Amino acid sequence: MTRLSIVIPVYNAEKTIESLCNTLIDLYGKKFSLEIVLVNDNSRDSTHLICLRLHEKQRGVITYIRLARNFGEHSAVMAGLNHATGDFCVVMDDDFQNPPEEVGRLVDEIGKGFDVVYTHYAAKRDSLFRNMGSRFNDKMANIVLRKPANLYLSSFKIMNRFLVNEIIKYTGPDPYIDAIILRSTANIGRVEVRHENRTHGSSGYTLGKLISLWGNMVVSYSLIPLRILGVIGLVLTIVGCYVGITTFIYYIVPQLQDPSEYETLTAVTTFFRGFQLLAVSVVGEYVGRIYLSLNSDPQFVIREKFSSQRKLQFACIHKEPANDDHEKNAPGA
Repeated sequence: MTRLSIVIPVYNAEKTIESLCNTLIDLYGKKFSLEIVLVNDNSRDSTHLICLRLHEKQRGVITYIRLARNFGEHSAVMAGLNHATGDFCVVMDDDFQNPPEEVGRLVDEIGKGFDVVYTHYAAKRDSLFRNMGSRFNDKMANIVLRKPANLYLSSFKIMNRFLVNEIIKYTGPDPYIDAIILRSTANIGRVEVRHENRTHGSSGYTLGKLISLWGNMVVSYSLIPLRILGVIGLVLTIVGCYVGITTFIYYIVPQLQDPSEYETLTAVTTFFRGFQLLAVSVVGEYVGRIYLSLNSDPQFVIREKFSSQRKLQFACIHKEPANDDHEKNAPGA
């Protein structure tokens, strides 16, 4: 029987997570050897108690992982992937926007031999702000990650065991799951599914979190910003030479009016100092991330793990850096 793991990052989902798990068990508990991995990303409501109760009722199916603080969706997914044991692993949201009935379609599609199958939607039921953020993230991924233009990086997807093993080799901070997938394989499938309205609560993605996600994608997984700065620097150097030559000509040709020293100095220093600050900030971001990686900043910290196979484990900071080469797998928004 096929072993199917379903990883669900959970945040403030007290009104939905129990119903979601029960629905998944009813639909797939007999069809597959089912494992549900719940990762509680430091929820502020009673989600912990509900997840604990679900584990107690379904010890053979549900693994419950409680993180020590809020690490973000991608780190929570990473924690789940590190504890998933299935031949295939589905990642889905906790709010019923990803219909449980569609999981079977993902399993059928990946059975055609893909490493990963992403979902896409005929109509997306998010707010205007979230949809705009998703579109911007998609366009950035086309450039930064060299994502195929017809591929939507949905958070609702399924991966085979080969790809999951490649993803969890990454030990650095701030994982972006989709970037690791695109660096690991080109064997990618797509399937259209329904996208439902959120039944309770609101999206956890604020403007600040979306900006952080975009920045993480650009800085952690691409050298394009440095190359763009190099091109800008070359252009500015050429412009600077042109301005210098023009200014010199104005000074030596009597018929032309000399530019004032204040105008020349202000224009040149303001422009070039602003560019220098931009360049230093980007380079500093790269250096800072190298420092975090060398400093073994954790992707996540597990406070408690309630395994579907073992009763309870107390865990500490997630995984030591691997000695071998590693890759890293980030939202869709």
